[in-house]
Amino acid sequence: MKASLTSAGFAVCLLLCQSLAPAQAFGVGSADDAKAGVDGTSKSEGEPKASMETMQIASHGSLMNALVYVAAGAGPHPTVILLHGFPGNERNLDLAQDMRRAGWNVLYFNYRGSWGSPGSFSFSHGLDDVAAAVAYLRQPANASRLRTDPSRIVLVGHSMGGFMAVHGAAADPAIRGIAMISGADLAGELEQLQSHDSKAGAIKAMGASLAEDGMAPLSGCTPDGLAKELSDHVSAWRFGAKVGEIKDRPVFVVTSDDGLAAVDDAFASALRQAGDTRVTTLHLATDHAYSDQRTELSRAVLQWLETIK
Repeated sequence: MKASLTSAGFAVCLLLCQSLAPAQAFGVGSADDAKAGVDGTSKSEGEPKASMETMQIASHGSLMNALVYVAAGAGPHPTVILLHGFPGNERNLDLAQDMRRAGWNVLYFNYRGSWGSPGSFSFSHGLDDVAAAVAYLRQPANASRLRTDPSRIVLVGHSMGGFMAVHGAAADPAIRGIAMISGADLAGELEQLQSHDSKAGAIKAMGASLAEDGMAPLSGCTPDGLAKELSDHVSAWRFGAKVGEIKDRPVFVVTSDDGLAAVDDAFASALRQAGDTRVTTLHLATDHAYSDQRTELSRAVLQWLETIK
């Protein structure tokens, strides 16, 4: 068999290995290499190492469960707030790890009433929760402890998290940019339903869609109640209503084959037509969770973040 080694061949191989430095023979880096991370960033002695901090963030009387992936080095580091979807089964924490290796801090939290965070879940509560997370990072004591640069905060949201990112940036001009990964224009979807049905019928259909996505991790809400909330805010909450507030900042719109691409592409086009010259789009042929395109998704997000770091 080709894989077999004769005694003579094995001896030659052994001699060759012995002639190499131990580190080279076994694929172990040199002493200098040991001071660098796998991503090539400096890990000089005495510099703070990468870490993870857990906390609860106050938001309107409740405490949201949260964590921060803290990048190595003294910083201060630019920071991504990673916003999960509805209900949030895909948390995208693999992206968070990659962002940290690239020098970004990443804050992840669960909105009030979701995944064990106390309080009641609603879309309006979620919008307030994003603002509370931003405010937490900007508090001087927290910025110092987490080695965060409060002037460099970016919102990255998946699905409903894209909805939260759009509205969070629209309400806060200091947010440096947003990335939408299959952003869900929830109010726009309800508006579309209402154009083909009565208001009551649209709310019922939207509620059924939300229930299908899964309500178990959420508390203090019902599918129909959430749908009615969207109906009550259709004009103010649809993506198109926020173009004017966002058009001066970098926006990354990532789409997949999940049925949301047309709406998200229309939002990107509206931003460009309004004068935004820093809109980037990417389509990946995959499902809503980007299940078989995780590496490609991470690479694209990191490349985009590098342009605004």
